Amino acid sequence: MKNSKLIPLVIATALLTSSCENMSSGENAAVFGGLAGAVTGGTLALAGVDPAITIPVAAGAAIVAGGAAYIISKQQANARQRQIALQNAREAEARLLAEQKALASSRKASSSQTAKKASKEMPRFLAVDTEKSSESPAGAKPVMLYDTQSQRLVGNDVYNLKTRPATGSVKKFDTMTAKYVGS
Repeated sequence: MKNSKLIPLVIATALLTSSCENMSSGENAAVFGGLAGAVTGGTLALAGVDPAITIPVAAGAAIVAGGAAYIISKQQANARQRQIALQNAREAEARLLAEQKALASSRKASSSQTAKKASKEMPRFLAVDTEKSSESPAGAKPVMLYDTQSQRLVGNDVYNLKTRPATGSVKKFDTMTAKYVGS
């Protein structure tokens, strides 16, 4: 019964956030931080948790969600951004494959084992640089995701990062984890 009270809140949240890709980083942080805090606090309050616990936990959820939304904002890619990201992804994938081949030959492994190992070492998703657009926030580092299995860009989202990740680092984008390879 208590969970049925959350259904209208979930529906309202979905409707309100359905066009958030065009919002600035600060606006995204405010919306998602506020929603996370409200949902967390509301859920704990409905469960009968003491307000002395509910309030700090809800505030913490708001800070974490707002911070994550501020660090990574999204926008839709234009044709030029897609073209540059695809070119960068294909070049990065070729570099990674060449590095894997060189490493495999230095290990002096058999050719069948090398092929199997190389395919396992290639990450599924690569995060690659693209150019800024007029919609990019000031100081943003725009990246797009590339799927090494389908050899296509993942969707049409440009992720505007506040800071450029270290090359080779692994970062989470929505539900995907990608290796940042730069350009």
